[in-house]
Amino acid sequence: MTVSETSDTTLEALELVEILKLLPHRYPFLLIDRIVEIDGDRSAIGIKNVTANEPQFQGHFPGQPIMPGVLMIEGMAQTAGAIGIHNAGMETPAIVYFMTIDNAKFRRPVVPGDVLEYHVTLMKKRGMICRYACVAKVGDEKVAEAELSAMLSAEGAKK
Repeated sequence: MTVSETSDTTLEALELVEILKLLPHRYPFLLIDRIVEIDGDRSAIGIKNVTANEPQFQGHFPGQPIMPGVLMIEGMAQTAGAIGIHNAGMETPAIVYFMTIDNAKFRRPVVPGDVLEYHVTLMKKRGMICRYACVAKVGDEKVAEAELSAMLSAEGAKK
């Protein structure tokens, strides 16, 4: 299926309570606080408010907290997974299996006080496998990017 053949469902936003219904992730590993500007499963922006009291900052790095790049990648994936699960009509949290992470680049450190925006855009969809182009921004500045592929499990799908 090409991107143009996907559903025409358009949503405005998913708040935290709705995200918790879609994803199996829980704190401290839920890395998005809300999702805005949703266009079906084609694109969305996930929001992560980075705060100093998050557990990763105890060791990354003491005295100079920096958001680990791998957690930014996970936040991108959670944003893409949530809109994919929502658009697929799954009524219970589903598992999203990472398949590939390509062309990952990190441009500048993200620190407590920053508001991360995960911009995800569907590149290709084939069955339950999706590939997204992802860009993480703080304000207008690109801080990270990657292309991610993942597969939604059939578990949790409506019967």
